[in-house]
Amino acid sequence: MTVQLDPSLGLPVVYLVDDEDVVREALAWLLRSRRLLSEGYASAEAFEEFLAQRSPPWPSAPSCLVLDVRMPGTSGLVLFESLAQRGLLPTLPVIFLTGHGDVPTAVAAVKRGAFDFVEKPFSNNTLVDRVEQALQLSAQALLARRGQDHTSRAWGELTEREREVAQLVIEGRPNKLIADELAISVRTVEVHRARVFEKMGVKSAVELANLLRDSPPRL
Repeated sequence: MTVQLDPSLGLPVVYLVDDEDVVREALAWLLRSRRLLSEGYASAEAFEEFLAQRSPPWPSAPSCLVLDVRMPGTSGLVLFESLAQRGLLPTLPVIFLTGHGDVPTAVAAVKRGAFDFVEKPFSNNTLVDRVEQALQLSAQALLARRGQDHTSRAWGELTEREREVAQLVIEGRPNKLIADELAISVRTVEVHRARVFEKMGVKSAVELANLLRDSPPRL
């Protein structure tokens, strides 16, 4: 079944990094059969060069990486560790392709944050099913990032006093106690509270608390 994602995120892309041309070509054909776009790279170095040309935040569309464990030059594991250090694994889940002898290594990588590993020779349906699941995970991470970006922008538009009021509102303080703590009138608290709700796009203290919990602003 073809993966269904939020169309506002753009078309999903599967990145293939394997030093064997025949493997990349076979994978690209397999993904096309599920109407999935792919881009192939013959080495970890080539993919690193591609990454160096991307402007953050990247990726902007649902993505995953199918990565061979063993390759000449930089190994798949070294590339994986580089991606992990850059914080890319949530939006670029990694599926390792591995030979039987590398299974323990792949299992260890999964424990460090890789999405999964598939042993060669692999089942076509199993591999693409896992790719589609990885793309869903990437889409969720991108939507979460979008939500956090929105919250950060909205929070940045609040005045210092509005932020003070907002913090006390989400702590459950009534307007009278907020007024006493900040040495302002209850009417002024009501005005600030209304402006906070309007700017943050919420209608209640509960909604505000949930928004800041689920998509905390970058301070």
